[in-house]
Amino acid sequence: MAIVTATRNSPDLRLGASPRSSLQLLRASRAYAAMAGRDYVSPDDIAALAGAVLSHRVLPSTEAQLARHSVADIIDSIVRSVPVPDK
Repeated sequence: MAIVTATRNSPDLRLGASPRSSLQLLRASRAYAAMAGRDYVSPDDIAALAGAVLSHRVLPSTEAQLARHSVADIIDSIVRSVPVPDK
């Protein structure tokens, strides 16, 4: 949830990820973990998929476009800036 919330507060994004985006990220992460043989999702799973799942669901700001920041780079930056929760 923190990653999706961060997309909504990012100055580089005109439109952040929607609640439906967070559900898709969760579903993709569960599938990714299951393919790895695990019955739990790790923060690494979410970080690995955030760019692919969220990049087409957000809109970059005009300033970010003029600075030639790609949506994938913005999402990666957001993922790196959000702390991993404690257990």
